[in-house]
Order: sequence, then C-alpha cells, then structure tokens
Amino acid sequence: MEKTANEAMTADQMVELCKKYTFWSWSAQDAVSPIPMVRAEGVYFWDANGKRYTDMNSQLMCSNIGHGDQRVIDAIKGQAQELAYAGPGVATRIRAEIGPLLARHTPGDLNKFFFTVGGAEANENAIKMARQFTGRNKIVARYRSYHGASAGAIALTGDPRRWPTEPGMPGVIRAFDPYEYRCSFGRDNCSDCGLLCLKNMEEIMMYEGPQTIAAVFIESVTGTNGLIVPPDGYMQGLRALCDKYGILLICDEVMAGLGRTGEWFAVDNWGVVPDIITMAKGLTSAYMPLGCVAMSERIAEYFGKNVFYGGLTYSGHPMSLAAAVATLRVLEEDDLIGNSKRMGKVMAELHQGLKARHPSVGDVRSIGLFGIIELVKNRTTREPMAPFNGTSPEMTQLGAYLKEHGLATFIHWNNLFTNPPLCITEEQLRESFDIIDRGLEITDKAVVG
Repeated sequence: MEKTANEAMTADQMVELCKKYTFWSWSAQDAVSPIPMVRAEGVYFWDANGKRYTDMNSQLMCSNIGHGDQRVIDAIKGQAQELAYAGPGVATRIRAEIGPLLARHTPGDLNKFFFTVGGAEANENAIKMARQFTGRNKIVARYRSYHGASAGAIALTGDPRRWPTEPGMPGVIRAFDPYEYRCSFGRDNCSDCGLLCLKNMEEIMMYEGPQTIAAVFIESVTGTNGLIVPPDGYMQGLRALCDKYGILLICDEVMAGLGRTGEWFAVDNWGVVPDIITMAKGLTSAYMPLGCVAMSERIAEYFGKNVFYGGLTYSGHPMSLAAAVATLRVLEEDDLIGNSKRMGKVMAELHQGLKARHPSVGDVRSIGLFGIIELVKNRTTREPMAPFNGTSPEMTQLGAYLKEHGLATFIHWNNLFTNPPLCITEEQLRESFDIIDRGLEITDKAVVG
C-alpha cells in the first residue's frame, strides 16, 4: 500500500524541514518548537507521532465549528471543480449566495459586505472607509487592542507588538479598556469601570476635537490582550457617544464574532449596532482564508456615488466564499451558537471552581466559549505571574505541562486562554479543565503572601 505524505515523513523530519525553510511569525526563529500536526477532527488534533491534543484555543481562536467537518471540505472541493477563481470585479454564484445568508445574522442594517483575505485586511479597509466616508483623519483605539500585523492595523493596535513598527500611521489616539480587574483609574474592584472609561473617552474626544475623529475602533471583546468583557452599559454608552459627535463606531469581531461569545456577533450581547463590523477567523472556521467588512446602509449608499479607493486581487475568492457559506450553514444546522452559550455557562462554572481551589488564579473572565484565567503571585497586590509583555518560569512550565498532557492552548503573559471549538461537549470541556486544574499546582507554588 502506498504511503500518504504524512506517513512518509517522520515528526522529526517535518519539524526539521519546517524550521529550516519557514520564517515564523512573532518569534525568535531559534526558539520555535512547533507541534508536527498531521490531522484534526472535532475538538482534537494529532501530531505525527500519533499523540492527540485537545484544541483548547481553536488554533488561533478561529476553528469555531471544529476540525475536519466534511460539509465544509466538500463545499471547497465542489467550488474548486465549478470555479476555482474569479476576479474581484466579477459576479459569481457563490458571491450571490453568501450575501443574504450573512445578512441574516449581521446586526441592524449591516447588509453590505466587502470581502478581504483576512482580519488585518478587513481592518485596513475599514480604516479607509471611515476616513473616506467622514472626511476626517483621527481614529480612537484602545491600549489593549490587537487589530492585525499589516501597516494600518498594527498602528491601531495598542499592545507592544506595534512598538517595533513605529512611527506608524498618523492620526491614531489611544484610550483605556474597561478592565475592571486592573482599573486604569486606580480603583480596586472597580464596579463603575465602564462609566469611568466612557467619561475618559468623551474627554479625549473633547481634547482632540470630535469634528476631527472619523471613528472609534475597538475589539467588541478584547482578545489576546486579556479577554476583557465590557461591563453592561459600556457598549451602549459608546454607541451614544459616537452618535452624539457624528463619529463612526467600528467593532473588530475578527476573534469575537461568529458564535464565539454565545451570540452571532459579540455586540448582540448588548443590543448595539455598530456602523461597521470587521470579521474573519470564524467566518470560514479557518478552512480557507477570508475576512469581511460589514457596513451600514448609509455608508454603503455613500459609496454608491463615491469611489472606494481600495481593492484586493483575492476579494470574494470563490473557494473562500464557499467555505464561508458552508460554515454559516453548519453554525445554523448544528446550533453551535446555542452550544456556545450553553457550554459557556459550564465553562464559567469551571473557571470559578479553579479560582476557588487555586490561590494563583487572580481573576477569571468569559463570555460564551471565549475565556481566560489570569494568574497572579499575590491576590492582594495582584502582582501578575508574568510581567506585562513578558513571561516567567512558572508560565513556561505551565505551558509545557499542558502540552505534555495533550492540551493545546494559548498562554500570553500571565494569562491562560480557554477558547475551544464551539462544538465541544460538556464531557470534553470537563476533561480539559481537569488537566488545567492539575497544571495550576505549578503556579500555586509561586504564590507569595
């Protein structure tokens, strides 16, 4: 019997060749130690040695429907046979099909879509649209945001990943996130964090001149920089502020959208309709690369008579759109939005259980299946287990323990993320948290005071 490509190459060969020829993102190249992944199904994936991992981060918070869904695979195959590529200025069956399907789930009147290759490109084009539509230049973004690695998106990004690229795109203004656990205004257990941040936001608008601000550009739920869920009233207040001064509200839902928070879009949790939503990741569950800018009718009408100065060779790529159509149908047919909400309640209880048992757990935050465990050395002082923009021996050891015991997740600074595929069962979720529970004994040993 002829060997498959995976069987013909050992794990060591795969890693050696990949390390020799691949330039890896966000890494010192010599420090890269990749898992030699060969197949995946549901919430699991396997390495070339046959070891199974539970994918507790949905790869990069993107494999929302889970791995290996044959319905999506067949849709990609079928589209490749029908029409593999068509230029961005061409009408296709699959482009006609995705429009009404996606519009069924986007909030309010966000029914016009510009398709991109991924999330960063969606954010880049949202910047262009906002500036062209308003005739204004400035954009307010937040310090704990991440919007992508391309030039404009990284300039909007608040976290330290932007530092090596500066000076970047001009016109970006920074504001604070409503981070209740670590209040930017020096409050402990800040119960009015959202109100304080809104007051600060309006003050920033006054100092900058609201007539010069095109948009407030935020992650609806802050992702990799701490999974900060806005308190109720914050999103509604931000919408009201933007309306007051004629400023667009743009919500980056590249990570938080398409069911991750237990709703189709994170803003649905607060009944807010932005002017623009950007999305990617869960739109195809990463079976194919695709991003999208969803815009309101008034923005779409403006560009009905005014040229939009932006475009991409792969905008509306048929195979990517086929993956998106199939993914949206899987989300509907399997009630994965509902499962995200139901399993999200279970995950929140499991988070609280860890917090009760482990002194190194300072805070837990989640919404749907979008979760985080924030680890500290001291609950009173809230000293993080690893410094801002850094790591520590304890976090490194924790990551190694989880990997050794077949749990793949994302550890960033002093945070451990819990973002499984939306198809996860309660049994699978509890099994995963049992591993985390044991692993946290490592960080508990570092607790002082």
